[in-house]
Amino acid sequence: MEAIAHIAASVPGLTGDEAKAAAAASSAGFAYGLAAIGPGIGIGYLVGKSVEAMARQPEAAGMVRTTMFLGIAFTEALALIGFVVFILIGL
Repeated sequence: MEAIAHIAASVPGLTGDEAKAAAAASSAGFAYGLAAIGPGIGIGYLVGKSVEAMARQPEAAGMVRTTMFLGIAFTEALALIGFVVFILIGL
């Protein structure tokens, strides 16, 4: 993250506080990008395995679908927590 601070400091016309704010915003955006990777992979894996389970046992599709939506909700909560951290870092 120090590299981002050096890049922001090298922009002409920015004062110290503006460079600090630019570095904080860039770092927060990078942190949220990393925080969104895990839930994205998790939801993709979860839905893929659920579709596979429904194809193998169509009579259990209702139960699998319900469990899938619960898993998606819990996994998406991780992305929302990452977004809250993104907002808190930016302050």
